[in-house]
Amino acid sequence: MKVLITPRGFASYGLDYVEKMEAAGLEVHYNDTGLAYSPEEFVELAEDADAIIVGVDKMDQTVIDKCPKLKVICKFGVGTDNIDVSYAESKNIYVGRTVGSNSNAVAEHVMSFIYCESKNLWTTIRDVKNHGWEKPTGFEVREKILGIIGFGAIGKYLAKQAVGVGMTVQVNDVFDIPTEVLDEYRVEKVELGHLLERSDYISLHLPLINDTKNMISTKEFKQMKNSACLLNTARGGIVDEEALYQALTTGEIRSACFDVFSTEPPTEDEPLLGLDNFLLTSHTAARTVESEKRTCEFSARIIMEQLQVLS
Repeated sequence: MKVLITPRGFASYGLDYVEKMEAAGLEVHYNDTGLAYSPEEFVELAEDADAIIVGVDKMDQTVIDKCPKLKVICKFGVGTDNIDVSYAESKNIYVGRTVGSNSNAVAEHVMSFIYCESKNLWTTIRDVKNHGWEKPTGFEVREKILGIIGFGAIGKYLAKQAVGVGMTVQVNDVFDIPTEVLDEYRVEKVELGHLLERSDYISLHLPLINDTKNMISTKEFKQMKNSACLLNTARGGIVDEEALYQALTTGEIRSACFDVFSTEPPTEDEPLLGLDNFLLTSHTAARTVESEKRTCEFSARIIMEQLQVLS
């Protein structure tokens, strides 16, 4: 049985797990090119695969129909917006995710954003390198309110870190959160409107689905504090980027720090990139040595379990 692995991280951090799959009798093709596969290359390699570990490659109905042997798809991460999950499952294809493998990495990225933004680190470092010596005044994060929208694994790691540095944490989720969990993480569950109105920092941890597309838009920005910072390490498209530009340029909110964008990479003429109060990293929040190794391990285990080749 053939396993196709498209994420480039496997070549650097997952060769031990490639060997384990091969030792279990699987034929493994992993991406060691250093480059992402083109859509055409991906389809050509996927057509005879029994299982695929997929990163950002699009697996829609058209691609799935070209893979008649496919039994398992494992997302190298958590977000499955690039996979037509319902169609795959209708074809009896198991869709797995490496839940928890990169949660701490993403939470640390959010905390890094919070410190970077509150201390004016990016603009100060840039200006000093350009021979400036301005001394902008920042903010302390202690006793500030962090609002977390989506209290899954990443939200829980983030809450623990934020509480540890003296922040107050409020959370909102469409699912019930048991009282003992709220107590364990020392957070309060509140309505979305309350969270938007009260929070100094608002961090998004949601999947991109119909119900969450552009869920943060003009109305929500008007509810936020003028001093608020919006953080998005979840998915591009959850925030209405045109409305975000208006909010940042008119002072409705202070700043925004994103690791994701609706189009990646954004176009060179994207207006948000010209703003000092908008920070964007290149979808790297989940990428640490430790998280890459865990994600390789988790995804290899899912493939072997589903193909029933574990001893």
